[in-house]
Amino acid sequence: MDSLDREILAILRRDSRTPYTEIADHVGTSEGTVRNRVERLVEEGVIERFTVATRTGNVKAMIEVGVAVDVDTTEVSERMAEWSEVDFVWQVSGEEDIVVVADTTDTGALNDLITKAREMNEVVSTKTRLILAEKLG
Repeated sequence: MDSLDREILAILRRDSRTPYTEIADHVGTSEGTVRNRVERLVEEGVIERFTVATRTGNVKAMIEVGVAVDVDTTEVSERMAEWSEVDFVWQVSGEEDIVVVADTTDTGALNDLITKAREMNEVVSTKTRLILAEKLG
């Protein structure tokens, strides 16, 4: 990955629907070059998915999850990532092992999601932080 790839990725991070022609104008190359580079980045797994960030008035939160020491966090993370309210699941270092970023319709739905996590045999603790505001980087 070179500096042109990084420039293209920076634009797509802010808005994954940015037209390739607009990206090409911004980075000083052709639309075809941008298209080919994005396709290659997808094929190589650098770009995992294109997603939508919403401002729906929903309750967004990070649920920090601790698991037992003998637990495969990858397997637990993959199961949690399948839940419809989940935007991201991160395996992290520190006091907790997994962070779930969730977007729920209300606090009741968030509480249901926390309960669902706590009911997993591998989970030994949860700590939830509400996301009060988001800014694009």
